[in-house]
Amino acid sequence: MWLYFRFPLSLRMVEDMLAARGIIVSHQTVRLWAEKFGRAFANDIRGRVSGRFGDKWYLDEVVISIRGKKHWLWRAVNQDGFVLDVLVQSRRNAKAATRLMRKLLRGQGRAPRVMITDKLRSYDAARREIMPGVEHRSHKGLNNRAENSHQPIRRRERIMKRFKSTRHLQRFVSIHDPIANLFHIPRHDISSGHHRELHAAAMDQWAKIARL
Repeated sequence: MWLYFRFPLSLRMVEDMLAARGIIVSHQTVRLWAEKFGRAFANDIRGRVSGRFGDKWYLDEVVISIRGKKHWLWRAVNQDGFVLDVLVQSRRNAKAATRLMRKLLRGQGRAPRVMITDKLRSYDAARREIMPGVEHRSHKGLNNRAENSHQPIRRRERIMKRFKSTRHLQRFVSIHDPIANLFHIPRHDISSGHHRELHAAAMDQWAKIARL
């Protein structure tokens, strides 16, 4: 499961990698494992990092085509690039932005100090309703951190030859992003030695989670 969720691999790629190690399973078995164990892993990671995220939220949305119909993947990350939450929706309006913010507040337990978005007006309309006291900075150039956070899912979308349904996409990102958070190590102002220590700690955490 670590291979599948950590790297942009298809189910058949994981099947081949396991076969090379003498473990014979079908790609369908790998898919069932991912669905059965992935959510438990993700929930455990969320519990371990709860309340540790920063007070600056970057929000963004990206279009995802599913069976020829446009949907929107709404995403929030913090100042260090950790994914706070994701939500797949069929609309790109104030109601959709409000749903994302309510979900964020439930998950984080508190409002941010500042919220940074692109120039979509729906964000400010939702903020005024949900978090009127929060500072809002609306500028496309300031929102690169959130826009860049979509890249792993874009790569996965190409590998998987598109997502099959909104439920499939929501389930995948709800598992993928917490696991990615565990192994996300911000590289700015970190020595190579410190980076190795953080990576070893992440691997140790994963070993404990995978044994559950």
